[in-house]
Amino acid sequence: MIRVLLVDDQPLVRSGFRALLDLEDDIEVVAEAGDGMEGLALAMELRPDIALVDVQMPVLDGIGTTRRIAADPALAGVHVVVLTNYGMDEYVFEALRAGAAGFLVKDILPDDLVHAVRVAARGEALLAPSITRRLIDHYVSRPLHRDTGIRLAELTGREREAVALVAQGLSNDEIAARLVISPLTAKTHVNRAMAKLHVRDRAQLVVLAYESGLVAPRPR
Repeated sequence: MIRVLLVDDQPLVRSGFRALLDLEDDIEVVAEAGDGMEGLALAMELRPDIALVDVQMPVLDGIGTTRRIAADPALAGVHVVVLTNYGMDEYVFEALRAGAAGFLVKDILPDDLVHAVRVAARGEALLAPSITRRLIDHYVSRPLHRDTGIRLAELTGREREAVALVAQGLSNDEIAARLVISPLTAKTHVNRAMAKLHVRDRAQLVVLAYESGLVAPRPR
């Protein structure tokens, strides 16, 4: 059972998401919160698998909530998916660095929402297509970060290949097919890379891959 915490200051949004998710046999909404501090307290108490967190909230916003969850070792199993009203906003990159597993726009289709929760629960990166496009565009005009390049030097050749494919949006199964290895081996390469690079999840691997220049963004 995938346990979900909803954190949003709009009751209508929370009730709509709850109604959709509670229809699924393998998903349970365990609690709702109206601001980030309340959401953080519930995350610490209930240890949900997924926290769907709004970006803009009173008391403590989505970035602050994400950062605190990601920084707490006791909440390592909580995957934060940030919700936004827009295809992209100024908070996206900060939230990814803070430890968000991904982003969803609030007008997501019901089936896509359910799929997204399951993907995030598996520990895979989750970025809406419009957000992924803007994420890449953002890095086209940014200078490379030398420190992230140095960190990548700790990886084996296979681990670097796996990170590059994660940055392209491939799942473990797709990485396995591309590298002609088993899905378990692909998962091992990805997990070892995350441990060596001290990142929380695949979404942060994507950010690091672009910052370091391991993956070269291509303009439209």
